[in-house]
Amino acid sequence: MRIRIVDAFSTRPFAGNPAGVVLLDSAAFPDTAWLQQVATEVNLSETAFAHPLPAGGEADWALRWLTPTAEVNMCGHATLATAHVLYTTGKATGTVRFRTRSGVLTTTADGCGGITMGFPTAPLTPVEVPPVVAAALGTEIRSAHDTGPDVGDLLVELADEQAVRALAPDLKALAGHGGRGVIATARAADPESGHDFVSRCFFPAVGIDEDPVTGSAHTALAPFWSARLGRACLVGLQGAARTGLVRTELRGDRTLLTGSAVTVIDGELLAAG
Repeated sequence: MRIRIVDAFSTRPFAGNPAGVVLLDSAAFPDTAWLQQVATEVNLSETAFAHPLPAGGEADWALRWLTPTAEVNMCGHATLATAHVLYTTGKATGTVRFRTRSGVLTTTADGCGGITMGFPTAPLTPVEVPPVVAAALGTEIRSAHDTGPDVGDLLVELADEQAVRALAPDLKALAGHGGRGVIATARAADPESGHDFVSRCFFPAVGIDEDPVTGSAHTALAPFWSARLGRACLVGLQGAARTGLVRTELRGDRTLLTGSAVTVIDGELLAAG
């Protein structure tokens, strides 16, 4: 079967966030142990597995996401990568509906390389900063929010953009704090820079020290920054070594995430499930 590596939230290769994509011809997923072995072998933050569903149902494709060590409830960049493969190979047009652990998610291509995804907006609940997180980050934390069961991260606001860029957290300590990981964010230093806020995401508990560009995190970042900046449509810049832009639009209980993707590797997976 074909396996592809796609750089998501990028218009060029070797930027954004790479994801593995495996489109299955079967009517059901292979054994989960095999999916996990493939994801471990690919060794990217997520590998997406999808198979077509019968016509006339609530969704067109079933979709799952696995890190090198675990299955996750939601993943934006691997959904974008999967939709990119479907659109560029002619397997789908228009709106595609994916059945996932987080309900039915949709993607729509704009005809110019951009893909918009419809995700549930993460519920934000103010919480006290866990001491282990404060110590692991080693910087001033202005506020902290739980992001709900689908995202499963702790969202922390730092003093400024430079504080986010300079982070060098104790990843071993972060891995033990509970939940999937930590989203660190701050307002953009320059309003004319082309982005409204910055973020970095650390998920050592699921085998990802730092995720370059995290779509699911933006379902929490969108309501967080829309409330503070007074606008429904924003642009987020995420990442350190590899960066990417995510355009967000808050629509109540749904958040639209828009980005581009580029297929970098197209090969053959020989170890069938």
